[in-house]
Amino acid sequence: MSKQPDMQTETEDEGDVSPEEYVALSDFTGAGSDQLTFSCGDRLLVHAKPSSEWWWAEVREVIGYAPASYLRERATDEEEEGEDDACPDDPWQDEEYFGSYGTLRLHLEMLSDKSRTEAYRQVILSNSASLRNKVVMDLGCGTGIISLFCAQLAEPSLVYAVEASSMADYTRQLVKQNGCEEVVTVLQARAEEVELPEQVDVLVSEWMGNCLLFEFMVESVLQARDCWLREGGVMWPSSAALTLVPCQAHSYYEEKMAFWERPYGLDFTPLQPLAQQEFFTKPKFSHLIEPADCLATPSDVILLDMYTLQVKDLEEIKGQFHFCVDKPGSFHGFTAWFTVHFDSLETGGATVELNTGPHAEPTHWKQTLFMLDKPVSVCVGDSISGTIALHRNPIWRRHMTVSLDWNIHSSTEATENCKIGTKSFPMWR
Repeated sequence: MSKQPDMQTETEDEGDVSPEEYVALSDFTGAGSDQLTFSCGDRLLVHAKPSSEWWWAEVREVIGYAPASYLRERATDEEEEGEDDACPDDPWQDEEYFGSYGTLRLHLEMLSDKSRTEAYRQVILSNSASLRNKVVMDLGCGTGIISLFCAQLAEPSLVYAVEASSMADYTRQLVKQNGCEEVVTVLQARAEEVELPEQVDVLVSEWMGNCLLFEFMVESVLQARDCWLREGGVMWPSSAALTLVPCQAHSYYEEKMAFWERPYGLDFTPLQPLAQQEFFTKPKFSHLIEPADCLATPSDVILLDMYTLQVKDLEEIKGQFHFCVDKPGSFHGFTAWFTVHFDSLETGGATVELNTGPHAEPTHWKQTLFMLDKPVSVCVGDSISGTIALHRNPIWRRHMTVSLDWNIHSSTEATENCKIGTKSFPMWR
């Protein structure tokens, strides 16, 4: 882990370039021999910035890749005198986060997701009688679609539509345009700062992110629950599950890795380690896995009860898995997705499910793919077992790292054969 990658970088000019000094914002454990391991507060020398996400850096005379989001430029001695720690000014990245929800791009994507939107509509419709005269909070309401469903399909006494972004101004217009202003009150505020005149009977929110928790809007939901949901009130969603499956990903592997073997009849294999670093060290969002590429029966690895989950629990959530391979193939990685359930307000009433997996209608979340460094051939009867952990970034609160540890036990070898693997995938905005 000492040779700088042979590539043009963003900071290169003619001749030598002095390395830049950066400070680590939090601990990071390298997933391979070409990734650095460092602790919060360590000083790193950045020699090259081959991409916006991974930089070629040095710490304690060891050189390797470091995730750019874990570093900040070192302040001058004068600036450091006034600093107590390495915490950023905006660890939640609220300006960027809420700014993105103040434009129509994300709202168009969400409203165009019929599976998502119809699931929430069905929840309101199937509970319309029980919602009569109830007080509802729609947290992170966006354009107010769920609040409008409540007002038009049920008869709640009041709906508080809470939205932190500037979209709230337009949501008020939409509420008035659809004749719901007598029922729906739009409040522009963060969940942690909103003030209501009363507690609510139902707290509904669409808080889920990639791999279920990414961006951690769920923390705002939990804080609103603890502050504003009356005793015996209902949470929608009521529970959530993260599902995992070992899978094949031939087309993605061919596109990003095998391509470099003989393009145009030339040997480009020296670029394959760089391709592995650039494409396989982070999750592939918006992946669509074909059911035929699942090497085993999918398994729920993390279960969340929205009535009992606590904010402190979000710092690290772990799960275990054990898969029995039911079709031969190339084990390229793991694919993850989530399912949420909405309890009925009526005793014995039907539960509504929103499933983002490959056996349901596609959603805007799709699935998330975690690639191994190299594929492994597996046979029917082999077992893949291990653990998954979702580690919240201690500094950048919307970021997390997904760590996977696995063992592959062969069912065909004459002697017991076990392949062991481990890999961590930083997820950041």
